[in-house]
Amino acid sequence: MPMKTIFLFPGQGAQYPGMALDLMESDDVKKLFAIASDITGKDMKDTLENSGPDILKRTDVSQPCITLANLSAAVYLAEKGIKPDGCAGFSLGEYAALAVAEVISLEDCFFLVNKRGIAMQAAIDRLMSETATEPDSAGQPGMAKLPGMAAVIGLTPDHVESLISEWKKELGDLYAANINSPGQVVVSGSALALDEAERRFGRAGAKRFIRLKVAGPYHSPFMKEAAEEFRPALEKIKFNDPAIPVFSNVTGKQIKSGNEVKELAFRQITEAVRWTDVEKTVSGLNPERLLEAGPGKVLQGLWKDTGSALPCLAAGTAADIAKLL
Repeated sequence: MPMKTIFLFPGQGAQYPGMALDLMESDDVKKLFAIASDITGKDMKDTLENSGPDILKRTDVSQPCITLANLSAAVYLAEKGIKPDGCAGFSLGEYAALAVAEVISLEDCFFLVNKRGIAMQAAIDRLMSETATEPDSAGQPGMAKLPGMAAVIGLTPDHVESLISEWKKELGDLYAANINSPGQVVVSGSALALDEAERRFGRAGAKRFIRLKVAGPYHSPFMKEAAEEFRPALEKIKFNDPAIPVFSNVTGKQIKSGNEVKELAFRQITEAVRWTDVEKTVSGLNPERLLEAGPGKVLQGLWKDTGSALPCLAAGTAADIAKLL
């Protein structure tokens, strides 16, 4: 059956100061802020009002904040009579999709993303402390050459993954992390692996190799300890079978059961986000409307890259939603 409306929820990196505050004209959104504040132990309204970009980009801060913004958009849309027939989320955004699909409660959603953010931030902090700094030309301590991420532009995902496999023995820690579009793949790797990969991808025909300003090498085995620290939180939560279709980052396919969700949520921390596969699955359902329910416009751009005649529309602010109405 064709689906009328599908919500797509953005992930980490979409955050900005003040996001979702305009949606607090809704009493249901105010209640959502109260739930998030109670679960995280932080005044979420104050955090979003008074935190700058450097604070908000911390993994332990951004994950509950983005999830709150995503769910606020979904609640506000529901108040206006717009509900999804299916949903998906990019990386962290998948948790909002799980809550909207009634796989987990709102309380459990904020519990999980708070624990997930804390575990991932701890892993990043360990990587920083374990990476020795190199002295500069004057003999002063230099900046640590930390693992990170980079976007490979102009090569297909299959080509990028094939090259990474081919280079495995020489480069070691280099992984496809985000399969974003037919011509964009984000890789995670050690500093040395990224340096060498930049040269090799260039020789292989990549148009650009863009180092990303992110806190760490997400969606790779570098996050293995974070996944293990997060596992006890997952084990505490009851995962229901989805009430509406929801699609997995790990497989790109529709999730069938609550038990499957739990395993995929664990794997998602260390495995690639296969967003192009999610998009193909969603496109095959012949939706009539796609909405990016949350901050930013990243998913709108990635959907446009598919070449679909159906646009993905902004639905993250009160003004965006007013336009839809």
